[in-house]
Amino acid sequence: MSADLPILLIEDNPLDVDLTLRAFQRCELANPIVVARDGEEALAWIPRWEAGETLPVLILLDLNMPRIDGLTVLRTLKAHAVLRCIPIVVLTTSEEERDIQCAYESGANSYIAKPVGFDHFVDVARHIELYWCVINKLPG
Repeated sequence: MSADLPILLIEDNPLDVDLTLRAFQRCELANPIVVARDGEEALAWIPRWEAGETLPVLILLDLNMPRIDGLTVLRTLKAHAVLRCIPIVVLTTSEEERDIQCAYESGANSYIAKPVGFDHFVDVARHIELYWCVINKLPG
């Protein structure tokens, strides 16, 4: 997997954005991280990708966002012919069974509840990077 391919983080909470960026920095993640601050900003990437901008290798998606919620973003991306193969990992505070079920039914490739505490978040970031950016094979 090429380290120059971006990871798209879709997260509206500035503290969680900072936490995620710091956790990946601590892991020395080689991939650049691009941030969309809500669902509307995330979906605004679609025309840019259609125009040839580099697709992300992975999308990390929060569910609970204003304007356009994460499940709507997930369904929209998974319905798009070019984007449906991009792995989408739901990274959210919810551990509700209903949210987990809806996320998988909507096309999520993984569902991770945000851990409490920076050290635990670094562990999650390390596992995300190892699996999704190193081990996992994507169509070419």
